[in-house]
Parts: sequence; C-alpha cells; structure tokens
Amino acid sequence: MIATTETCPPTALVTSSYRGDLARCRLLCESIDRHVTGHSCHYILVEAADVALFKPLEGPRRRIVDERELLPWWLRAFPDPLSFGRRRIWLSPKGPPLRGWHVQQLRRLAFAALMDEVGMISIDSDVVFVRAFDAASFWQGRAFRFFRIPDAPPPIAGNHDAWSVRAGLLLGLGAPPRHDIDYITTLIGWRADTVRDLLARIEDVTGASAMTGLAGSRALSECLLYGRFVDEAEGRRDRHVPTDEQLCRVYWAGEAMGEGALSTFVEALAPHQVAIGIQSFTGTDLSLIRRVAGLE
Repeated sequence: MIATTETCPPTALVTSSYRGDLARCRLLCESIDRHVTGHSCHYILVEAADVALFKPLEGPRRRIVDERELLPWWLRAFPDPLSFGRRRIWLSPKGPPLRGWHVQQLRRLAFAALMDEVGMISIDSDVVFVRAFDAASFWQGRAFRFFRIPDAPPPIAGNHDAWSVRAGLLLGLGAPPRHDIDYITTLIGWRADTVRDLLARIEDVTGASAMTGLAGSRALSECLLYGRFVDEAEGRRDRHVPTDEQLCRVYWAGEAMGEGALSTFVEALAPHQVAIGIQSFTGTDLSLIRRVAGLE
C-alpha cells in the first residue's frame, strides 16, 4: 500500500551544495516549492563559508545546515592552491585531501544519521522538478523505496569498481572485481535507521569512527555503500522496497542544450519521472531551464 502524506513516516529532502551551484540550487528550491509535497523540511548542507550565501533560501520548510554541525573537527576546508584558491579542498590527518564532491557525500551520510525524520530523499542542486511529486510515494507501508538495477551494464563513467571494493572493505564484505548491481541515481532514498546501522557497521569493521573510515580514501560512493549494506549486510528486508525506476531524467554530458532540445528532453520523460537533471558542466543556460520547467 502506498502511504499518504498523513500516514507516512516523516521524510526530509536533502541537498548538499556549494557556492558554485547557488543559482542552480535556488532554481531547485523554486521547483520544490511549486511541485513537491509530503516532506517535513528541505535541508541544504553547505560549507561554513557558504552559509551566509544560502541563508536567503531559508523558509518555513527549508533550513541551511552548516557542515560544522555534521563533520568532525579534524576535517576542514581550505583554499585549493592548485586552483589558485578558486576551489576548496578538505584536509584531515585521517586520509588524503578530499574534493567537494567527496565531502558532499560525507555531509549527507552524517546528516541522515542525525536527523529526526525517518526517511530522506537526496536531491542534487542541478535537479529541477517539472511535475507534481509527493515524497510520501517513497513509502509502501513502513518500507522505503530502494533503488537498484540488477545485472546492470558496465557504467560509462565513474570508477565503480574501486567504489565497490572500498564499500566492501568498509563493510567487511567481499570485494568482487566488478559489482553488477547499479545503485547510483539521483532522487534517491535512504532510511535514517539504516544509515545509522551502516555507520555502526563501519566502526565495528574498522575499529575507528565511521568518519575516519570514510575519509580515509577518495574511493567513495555513498550510493554503492548504502546499496551493498542493504543487500549484503543489513538483513532487514522489511525496511525497503526495491525499484529500478529512475524518477529524474539526467543529461550527464554533451553540448549545452538550447530551448528546443530542452523542450524535447522534458517531453521525453517517462510517465513516472518527475524531474530533470541538467549537469552544470554542460553549460546549459539556467534561464532556458527555468522557462522550459514553467517557473517563469
């Protein structure tokens, strides 16, 4: 039975962002306010130096969270000398320097373990909702949506093999040469109790804090970590409902899209899809995305 907003456990929307994606995150917020229901709050997790920039996005059901509330004291951001200070790098005594996309994952894991809500839907800054979406739809009774595609073809991007091996080591599982289940998507759901159990498992296996283990390598995929834990270690089939439906259609790479191409992209959404994700590095004009999404 699909839960309703009145009957489902509290569910948060969570976005980990940074100043370079501020305009995109603002557009995401507008689309959430227009199209999304059924959530308790939308939390935006940012570096301490970016809090003031994102504060204007706060509202009755949106809060900006300083990463210092989430991450250990020994993991801190500094200007990256290799980019002449234009980018940030996170340094710690526990492992190699981390980039922003690594730390965004750590924020989400830490937040999921601390939040009051039972469920969390992770949404990237470059996602825009174009159809109505009820967060309660992630629940079937007390079970939460769990994305997995079995027998998935080899990915065209990313270092999935290294990510899977690292997840296996952190969780005390085997490390196959290639993991043929795909757990990676956007608009992905996690349970807070599962994340807490996952982090406890890492501590049991490594003999150190979960963040120490996670920060010890740049080979990190939160989706593979969560997916392998649910499938191979958690042993709680009652907590999740597997699905291979991707709710967000993503334009991963290519040339900047014009208005016609964007309109065609949106028109091609499957009936179950509610959002688009246009990767920022494609250079697609935000004003065109706004127009095609009907947010003008």
